[in-house]
Amino acid sequence: MYEVIINKKENAKTIILLEDGNIVEKYEEREDINRIEGNIYIGKVQNVLPGMQAAFVDIGENKNTFIHLKDVLPKVDERIDSTKEMLDASDIKKIIKPGMPLLVQVKRDSTSKKGARVSTHISLPGKYIVFMPNASFITISQKIESKEEKNRLINIVQSILPKNSGAIIRTSCEEKDEKVIREEIKKLTEEWDQIKKLGENCSEYPKMIYEQDTLLKKLFIDMVEKKIDKVTVNDLDIYNEVQEIVRDISINSIKIELIENKDLIDEYYLQGQLDKIDSRKIWLKCGGFITIDKTEALTAIDVNSGKYIGTKNLEQTVYTVNKEATIEIAKQLRLRDIGGIIIIDYIDMDNSEHKDKIIETLVENLRKDRSKTQVIGFTPLNLLEMTRKHIASNE
Repeated sequence: MYEVIINKKENAKTIILLEDGNIVEKYEEREDINRIEGNIYIGKVQNVLPGMQAAFVDIGENKNTFIHLKDVLPKVDERIDSTKEMLDASDIKKIIKPGMPLLVQVKRDSTSKKGARVSTHISLPGKYIVFMPNASFITISQKIESKEEKNRLINIVQSILPKNSGAIIRTSCEEKDEKVIREEIKKLTEEWDQIKKLGENCSEYPKMIYEQDTLLKKLFIDMVEKKIDKVTVNDLDIYNEVQEIVRDISINSIKIELIENKDLIDEYYLQGQLDKIDSRKIWLKCGGFITIDKTEALTAIDVNSGKYIGTKNLEQTVYTVNKEATIEIAKQLRLRDIGGIIIIDYIDMDNSEHKDKIIETLVENLRKDRSKTQVIGFTPLNLLEMTRKHIASNE
């Protein structure tokens, strides 16, 4: 059973996704922090930095945004095409110049230290499809396992998409009728036509021409295939917003409850679970523990045996702790919405079969995560590398 709790307190709201009473996702939104990720702007190129193959773009916010050459060049399917060759053969100075307008989408919000990251690669998310104008390839969610279903969906989408456009087929698209897919692609292409027209007719810039869905609406869209059973809120305005979202994306089976002037975190006895999210050290049931340290460049996760001494040989003891840690790590990545490069320092394993099983366990548990993840594997230093796309920046 999935339930969403939306607790407003002063100028902030906490959005919590519960699975059978346990917190699996948690986000904070503050009224004094302007989130712009997903928004589309006609920006104005400021400085071009040839040495970095990058530029700064003014989109009308407090800080200039950053764009790299690879986000200016045409988007390619990286499974087939190499971006390195394109980058090596290109010069950003010949593509964009100071003062020129540039249609960009914010891919990562700004932080206290850095401006936002933008790209000319636009993506418009729907319930079943992410539409990518000016991209000529189709990718499909790895969570759809049936080859027949993958081929069916790719063929349908391919036959509907306009020329010179691409799409990401989402997990929620599985087993959907062609009519449903066709209607969504039609809606998204019309949305893009409108954005393009606004951009072409824009005489003054920088200017925002498209505002991304709120974090709340994004959650409901992403959770379509998992079916949210109930939403509980403590604020009338949010209650009305949820009703509007539910009507807009046609998921009317959700029960929405308003409990005004109550702290829902106390009502649902969630504070204990929330406190653990902020903890650096997480204990495992076996007696081992993991520590999570976030840096500017990456997130480092260390696995320790702690109090666990095992009952058999050393290799089996190590594998037991590492396996339990793997399940907890997948859970914590989702719970804390950790994004970017993630390095996991497991207790050293000599058995290559155990390493393979750890990767299998990690991949299997990451299937529950609605964000895109990629497990690279173990490095020569026995560190496991992976990446995860954050859902909402919490900085």
